[in-house]
Amino acid sequence: MNAHVLDGKAFAAKLRITIADHVAALQAGHGIVPGLAVVLVGEDPASQVYVRSKGKMTVEVGMRSFEHRLPDTTSEADLLALIAQLNADPAVHGILVQLPLPGHLNSDLVINSIDPAKDVDGFHISNVGLLGTGQKAMVPCTPLGCLMLLRDHHGSLAGKHAVVIGRSNIVGKPMAQLLLGDSCTVTIAHSRTADLPAMVRQADIVVAAVGRPQMVQGDWIKPGATVIDVGINRIAADDGGTRLVGDVDYDSCAAVAGAITPVPGGVGPMTIACLLANTVTACCRAGGLAEPEGLTV
Repeated sequence: MNAHVLDGKAFAAKLRITIADHVAALQAGHGIVPGLAVVLVGEDPASQVYVRSKGKMTVEVGMRSFEHRLPDTTSEADLLALIAQLNADPAVHGILVQLPLPGHLNSDLVINSIDPAKDVDGFHISNVGLLGTGQKAMVPCTPLGCLMLLRDHHGSLAGKHAVVIGRSNIVGKPMAQLLLGDSCTVTIAHSRTADLPAMVRQADIVVAAVGRPQMVQGDWIKPGATVIDVGINRIAADDGGTRLVGDVDYDSCAAVAGAITPVPGGVGPMTIACLLANTVTACCRAGGLAEPEGLTV
């Protein structure tokens, strides 16, 4: 393997130090402490792990963490009432409703009930529209983390051909918008793209967010290309247990690529760090203060 490994874990650790410095400055200079509210409905094991991790890191950077754990029998009316309460709470600058929600709850309705200025996931339809038209928005955390890694590695992305594999509202579509904003030529591909390998071979930058374990193979990659692997898939391991892999076949792709993110330790840690960054950005915007540099696009 000869690709440069883009260490998202190390980058995220540095980003959290920067965030902690901004949080300390906000408290010292303005008496404001950014607050992040996380709402978890039900007992999905993966969601519980994510929420615990988010709460821990929120406190570690000096912010206030407000956790609301609701039973999976919670009615839509009760959930919307809680969100309305958080929207009105001046101590809460960011609101995150952990997905997926139980089946009886309308996710779109719930997400769009969040005040767009506090929507630190960047999923509200208003933020989607603002991002799509190049205006100031809350940017989804995973694509923002990917963009930070790409900028750090390449400097300017202008003129590069990026292929985004995946068309989800959470990663694929906003990732394409961000890359367009940095003057990339962008192709959105997906599992039904005709001759997907040939399409990917044209790319200077490949962002794999298709949700299929090890789908992207080394012979799909243009020599020297940068590969960003957003996938997190659990598959059977040789020892009878399970292991985490991405959407790219790491070994074969790393032998050809110029740079690549590992799984785990690549994009995943960036997502939570960017959630914290978005909360600081939201706090500054709410207070009419200058936005901290390096925390958003």
